[in-house]
Amino acid sequence: MSGAEHDFGAFVAARATTLLRVAYLACGDETEAEDLLQTALERTYKNWDRVRRDTVEPYVRRVIINTAISRARRRAILHIIPMRVPERAARSTDVDLRHVLMDALRSLPPRQRAVVVLRYWEDLSETQTAEVLGCTLGTVKSQASKAMAKLRTALGEEAVEGVIGNAHA
Repeated sequence: MSGAEHDFGAFVAARATTLLRVAYLACGDETEAEDLLQTALERTYKNWDRVRRDTVEPYVRRVIINTAISRARRRAILHIIPMRVPERAARSTDVDLRHVLMDALRSLPPRQRAVVVLRYWEDLSETQTAEVLGCTLGTVKSQASKAMAKLRTALGEEAVEGVIGNAHA
């Protein structure tokens, strides 16, 4: 095994779980997330000599997000999925709320979903999110604002703030 292969293997061993979570949150489906991660890792490996000189993880995140957006566009999964709003106030640890949140995330257009995942789950700054998505800071701000408005409408103000506040818990 060459040094490059060893370095790539070490990167995958250290960061695969986190990157799989990003992929899952970007697409909302476990199988699709595994495919997204595999595609991202394949592209990263092909470009390893160039990528490893830079920061690898942001590159892989960007490939995951761009691939998720491209696949969603190709499949025309841009329609709004009907929402189930809980009839009772739910705790952030409530499994039903997690399902409702995932449904709400799936209903967002791919770019808005990507911004929410990167900003609130991955805890990237607006600038870092713009770099990953290859867009302007203003685009990140407007997409985040639109996405949060849709989530608040679907879930209610208290539920969204509670879930976002406990995203890392």
